[in-house]
Amino acid sequence: MEWKNKTVVITGASSGIGEATAERFTGEGANVVLAARRKERLENLQHKLSDTPGKVAIKETDVTSQQQVEDLIDFAINEFNQVDVLFNNAGLMPLSFMKNRKLDEWERMVDVNIKGVLYGIHAVLPHMMERNTGHIITTSSVAGHEIMPSGAVYSGTKFAARIIMEGLGKEMAASNIRTTTISPGAVATELTDTITDKEVQDMFKNSFDFTPLESKDIAEAVFYAVNQPKSVDVNEIIVRPTQQG
Repeated sequence: MEWKNKTVVITGASSGIGEATAERFTGEGANVVLAARRKERLENLQHKLSDTPGKVAIKETDVTSQQQVEDLIDFAINEFNQVDVLFNNAGLMPLSFMKNRKLDEWERMVDVNIKGVLYGIHAVLPHMMERNTGHIITTSSVAGHEIMPSGAVYSGTKFAARIIMEGLGKEMAASNIRTTTISPGAVATELTDTITDKEVQDMFKNSFDFTPLESKDIAEAVFYAVNQPKSVDVNEIIVRPTQQG
């Protein structure tokens, strides 16, 4: 697919998977709108990508705010005339054992991992339906398929995101709007930095004896999904390290 003059909006773009995906698309000449809460990180990434073929715009955005997500899509349309791909990538993973009752963290995961996805769909869908084209992608997780101790709430949010996307795909089946859920396994990102439960931190130190994926591995999965012929809708991709059970 020719990406020049096409626009990709990425939430959670200030690091990790979002950053790697931005690099992949700007390298192909796409216009990319980077969205995240950390404006300084967005500015640094914009500068880093300044020599790539694509154009880069940034928009400080908290996906837990419905108005800010609406403003993000409006900003992208004003900057580049259209949104061809929305990548709902923002997410949090403060794993904790339920007995430790970290209610604030549970609520934050619901707000970011579920409501953030819904706000993105709500904001971009009218534009894509008017053009009868577009692709909505959401980052779920292998945790949306299976559960481990300390992951009850996180898995619940990622399962919800996956099912929301599956339902959206069925509703959009008669149109040219495609949907894809990306479910990564362990990836070397900042995602675990939000874990405050000491028991979970100790568990992580002793549990993983394999090499995690790199963010660019997930970016390649995203790029694969959007580059299929328009008659092909890749509904879900699960990507995990070879040695991850």
